[in-house]
Amino acid sequence: MRGRFAMLAGLFALAATPAQAAPRLRAFDSCAGLVRYAAAHAPPAGRIGVIPPPSASGTPDGAPSAETQPSAAPDVSQTNVQEAGIDEPDIVKTDGRTLFVIGRGRLQAIDAAAAPARLLGSVALPAGGDHQLLLHEGRALVISRAQDQPFPLPRPVRPGPGAPVTDVLPPYQPPQTVLTEVDVRDPAAMRVVRTMTVDGLSVGARLHGATARVVVSSSPRGYVDPVARARAAGWMPRATLRRGTAGAARTRRLLPCRAVRRPRAFAGAGMLSVLTIDLERGLPAVDADALMTDGDTVYASAGSLYVATRRYAPSPADATVGATTSIHRFDTSDPRSTTYAASGSVPGALLGQFSLSEDGGVLRAASTGDGGDAQQSFVTTLAQRDGRLTQLGQVGGIGRGERIHAVRFIGPVGYVVTFRQTDPLFTIDLSDPAAPRVAGELELLGYSAYLHPVGDGRLLGVGRDATAGGRLKGAQASLFDVSDPAQPRRLAQHALGSADSAQAEYDHHAFLWWPATRLAVLPLTGEDPGALGLRLGDGEIAEVGRIAHAGSPVDRVTVVGDRLFALCGDGVVVASLDSLAERGFVAFGAAR
Repeated sequence: MRGRFAMLAGLFALAATPAQAAPRLRAFDSCAGLVRYAAAHAPPAGRIGVIPPPSASGTPDGAPSAETQPSAAPDVSQTNVQEAGIDEPDIVKTDGRTLFVIGRGRLQAIDAAAAPARLLGSVALPAGGDHQLLLHEGRALVISRAQDQPFPLPRPVRPGPGAPVTDVLPPYQPPQTVLTEVDVRDPAAMRVVRTMTVDGLSVGARLHGATARVVVSSSPRGYVDPVARARAAGWMPRATLRRGTAGAARTRRLLPCRAVRRPRAFAGAGMLSVLTIDLERGLPAVDADALMTDGDTVYASAGSLYVATRRYAPSPADATVGATTSIHRFDTSDPRSTTYAASGSVPGALLGQFSLSEDGGVLRAASTGDGGDAQQSFVTTLAQRDGRLTQLGQVGGIGRGERIHAVRFIGPVGYVVTFRQTDPLFTIDLSDPAAPRVAGELELLGYSAYLHPVGDGRLLGVGRDATAGGRLKGAQASLFDVSDPAQPRRLAQHALGSADSAQAEYDHHAFLWWPATRLAVLPLTGEDPGALGLRLGDGEIAEVGRIAHAGSPVDRVTVVGDRLFALCGDGVVVASLDSLAERGFVAFGAAR
């Protein structure tokens, strides 16, 4: 079903051409104005079908620019995030003593400080999938995809004699996101306090202090229902708030029409909503803002939330770029509100959230244009001026004929990995945002899909080896010396056994870096799944040990004290932090 969603979304995106220099977006002054605008610009009902939002996806990047991660205690690791202090949803969180884990459709609580570790309790989550967790001082917010509704296939309809046959979709239940507030103050007696079901799919979420911001992209009913096109309800997403799991429910419009803005040039009638949730008081959201567009990439700094979406706008005049990416900035400096601030665009497409980075009020964006052999990548710097994200500088021609596989921005330097047959690692000097430039280049076989700073001018790259002809081989880790941006060097290379890949290639949350002992732990996929421990020395990579559990994949590894807790399908393996030797196993509570 998701493949069908993505295909239809791509078809509709071809009809929406954004402005290259997007101005500040305009707010609708009434629901009537919103309905007129949407009905006038959107395709006729049933012609294209349901245009659902993109689903959130992991990106092959990870980690803040500092070597250490924010944590509840010195001997506890936390989710591997992009920006220090800005938490991201994941399937495991800890308050320093208790592990809260998504497993078997339930929120599981494990006493990680006890010896031996033990299960304290579990609570059922709403039916569906893609459960992700945020945690703040005794309150958990679980973000889930609602259980799939029947999605009828198009059926031929002949309106009348001689009329062409068209594909018309019957009414449908739009994809929905469920936000579940759970009281976890007593891990042995956790309880669902409230649930909020929202039209659309979650694109991403961030937690800064006690404030969670959830970005949802929804597809309007007006796309497929001719009657709904004449009403605000046909274009605006709805939300249902319920006490507990079976209490009284209240359904209403997610936000007022006047809280919706639109680009000057039509960019689709989908709705991109940002929900601001105070986790000290729980659901519902204390603020909601929306743009009449869609979104597929979320990045956040301490004072900004950026949402980007790719737009297909082929340009015969410049085949090396083709698509563009629209970027919208929201001001998040007020913990109880989110305010739209500015919009802009960059050439080509972003790899993921780590393609964006804000430093000193300047947004840096790494993108790859279209064009086959003429393909190239760019690093663009933008700053907010008069409601626009205005370009300050740009360097192009990066990795001609190749596309970006990994991006990291660390202070005034950017690291961009491209690949087609070889793996050039480019260092980008961003010390002058108005004049970014390529400072150095290192060409290797294979590629790194994930780059992690490991202190002292070092980067750890995780990716795949390859032949001189570009044929991919097994997974590998590489240690780079980037202390001199003009002369990056690879110090060591380590093959990751029989692994097909490391999960960090496509989900940075799966990577653990423990700087106290210079230990990296990589969950692996393939015939021999598990997690591999690597110790990084002075120019060398040494294998420490492996965590495995009955052939089950290891999805996450967390440090609590002197033990590692490895999340598997049916429970958590407890292992030694020094050697990765197994110490025990905690089984999850029963599935729903």
